[in-house]
Amino acid sequence: MKILFVTQNHNKLAEIKKMLPKSINLYGLSDISFQGDIDEPYSTLEENALHKANFIYKRYNINCFADDTGLEVDALSGMPGALSARYAGKQKSDADNIQKLLKALNGKTNRQARFKTVIALILNGKEYIFEGAVKGNIISAPLGNNGFGYDPIFVPQGSSKTFAEMSLQEKNKISHRYLAIEKLSRFLTNQQ
Repeated sequence: MKILFVTQNHNKLAEIKKMLPKSINLYGLSDISFQGDIDEPYSTLEENALHKANFIYKRYNINCFADDTGLEVDALSGMPGALSARYAGKQKSDADNIQKLLKALNGKTNRQARFKTVIALILNGKEYIFEGAVKGNIISAPLGNNGFGYDPIFVPQGSSKTFAEMSLQEKNKISHRYLAIEKLSRFLTNQQ
């Protein structure tokens, strides 16, 4: 089965390719020469994921899925949430986002958070939603050089390492994206 992942992020594409069975031929937006960004105008992860998947499906008429991931921090009433990628501005800088989040948490004792991924699949014109979440805590300074986004400051429950300190294989076994992709993978396998 051939399916497009609606992303320009090569890190995410590589991460998800490793999670899906070999029978699924996954490719990204650069493979169809799509240029530019697809906006994320909504306040929920589900709405943004559906918007991106529908944008590509309607334009190219190809089976595809899109995701939206957010970091929801308890002490910040669930922020940055759907704004996670552009929390510090439209430039979408991981370092700026982390700095802004740590500044917002300065002096707060509740550092509980959860990473949540929502995947919207459009397969033969029908929409499907898959979700994964992992709870953890935000540390006070970045640690680790792997991963991307907020990985250097997020320690998942049951671990002493940030996502950025883990190998891709370690992270993929427990991450929010893995949990959502696992559901997507089972579904796609049953469709073949």
